Parts: sequence; structure tokens; C-alpha cells
Amino acid sequence: MVKNKELSKDVRDKIVDLHKAGMGYKTIAKQLGEKVTTVGVIIRKWKKHKRTVNLPRPGAPCKHSPRGVAMIMRTVRNQPRTTREDLVNDLKAAGTIVTKKTIGNTLRREGLKSCSARKVPLLKKAHIHARLKFANEHLNNWVKVLWSDETKMELFGINSTRRVWRRRNAAYDPKNTIPTVKHGGGNIMLWGCFSAKGTGQLHRIKGTMDGAMYCQTLGENLLPSARALKMGRGWVFQHDNDPKHTAKATKEWLKKKHIKVLEWPSQSPDLNPIENLWRELKVRVAKRQPQNLNDLEKICKEEWDKIPPEMCANLVANYKKRLTSVIANKGFATKY
Repeated sequence: MVKNKELSKDVRDKIVDLHKAGMGYKTIAKQLGEKVTTVGVIIRKWKKHKRTVNLPRPGAPCKHSPRGVAMIMRTVRNQPRTTREDLVNDLKAAGTIVTKKTIGNTLRREGLKSCSARKVPLLKKAHIHARLKFANEHLNNWVKVLWSDETKMELFGINSTRRVWRRRNAAYDPKNTIPTVKHGGGNIMLWGCFSAKGTGQLHRIKGTMDGAMYCQTLGENLLPSARALKMGRGWVFQHDNDPKHTAKATKEWLKKKHIKVLEWPSQSPDLNPIENLWRELKVRVAKRQPQNLNDLEKICKEEWDKIPPEMCANLVANYKKRLTSVIANKGFATKY
């Protein structure tokens, strides 16, 4: 791209003098043979800075042309995982030599930054289709749904993500470190449920859960939770497609108890709002620093009961946003 030649200082001064004499932009431009826009720029710059000369521009000139920038942006748009080294080699093949630092500066200038890719469940075409179908068919009325799920609670799990304020070279001061143990110090498995009215019962799972144990867990915790939360008639039970949830024994038990089950798309943890409550629970438990697994179980149940009903109601009230996000993202994973 050819740059326009800058006007000399004499021409700039003449434009300002004619403007002071009362001449308009068009008259000045016609008399000096310049563009009206150019005259306007010179006069506005003079009014603002009281000078007509340009100050020296800071920084080095751009190493690549607008065409090179367009090539970089096109590559990154089509393949976000492209590295700076890949882009350097692409430009080199096109005859432009730049460094990785230059590439990084260009991408940041265009509004992009390097981020860790989010890890999401693998979604096949069938999963995507099922998620879209679910989102389109269930946009309203979630008050009568009783959500459920299992989660693992590690004794020292979430503590490992804590941040500290420290001075330089004080990283290993005992106050600034978090002691760790192998395998998280042990863990327990929990089953829980909630509705728009609040949290239901929280149950510790001991051993490996199969269909029979799952039915026993539901009998001891699901129905009492539904009564305590006053779900009334016509409530719907939600659980995912884990093998123990879809086992023949489980289906027969649910049918015998006349419990309606919500059809659930596989690989969709982002559609289950109980995941937000699990996160809330883990943060609350970490603050209390349990010392052993029995202590961990006790604290989990105490903190689960303390989760305010307003939080549960808000998760359900905003559930439509999850579904519209799935639709907007054409069935792929969402931020939820």
C-alpha cells in the first residue's frame, strides 16, 4: 500500500493562515489544490495542538504489511491452535521474515490473547444432536425438577488451588505453602439432589455403587428429599446416563415408584446446575480444613444444608440461559 506524501510545513502554515483570514475548507482546498479532508485535518490539528508539524512517531515501523496481518488473522480464525512458530514459518514461506514476538504483538493488537483451551467432554454428532433437541424442547418450567448427581470430595482437593500474597523470594516460607499428600489424602463419594426450593439429602457412598446400591440410595434419600422439599405431584427426577442410572434394576425401581425421569442427553455436565452446587460445596468445605475422611463427611453435610435456598432458586430460574447457550453454540459445550 502506497502512503500519501505528507504536506510540507509551508503548505500547512499557508492552510492555517487562509483559515485565519476567514476562508472555508472548500475554498482553501481549491486554491491550494489539496483535498478538503486534508485541509480539515490540518486545521483541526492546529486548533487542538497549536502547531502544524507532526512530532516524531514512536516505535519501529510495522514488520509486515496489512496483507500479512490478514493472512495471520485468517489462519488463527480457522485454526485457533496454530502456534506463533507456525505463523512465523507461514510468513517466511510467503517472503516475510518476522519473529515470534512480532507475531504475538500483532495478535494482541488485533484483540486476541493466548489462553489455555477449556477441557470439555468429547461430543460426537449424536451427542450434539441430542443436546440441541433437549435445549429446544425444554426451554420452560423447571420448578418441578429434582436434580441429582454424584461427586468426589478429596480431603485436600481444592486447597491446592489457593493463592497467597507474598514477597519475592518468599515462595517457600511455610506460611506461603500448602502441604500436599499423595492421592489428595483420600476421598469420599457423595450423592446429592436439589430443586428450586433448596438442597435435598446428601448421602455418602461407601464401596463401588452398582444398580442395586443405587436403588437403595434413592429409596433412602430421593423420596425423603422430595417430601422435605414439598415437590408435590408431577415432579420429575433428573440423573445422567451413567450405567448404574440406566441399569435394568434402576429402571424397574423408578417405574415401580411411579417416578417420572427426565430424558437426559449424554456428555452434558454443563446442563446440570447441580455442578454449580458441588463447586460451592467444595469451596465451603476447603475453608473449614477437614482433617480426616469422617470429618470431611460431617463438614460436607453441614455445609450442604447451609447452602441458601435462594442460590438453588436462582440456578433454576436462570436455567433457560444454559439452553439458549447450547442452541447459540449449535449443540457444542458452553461456559456452564
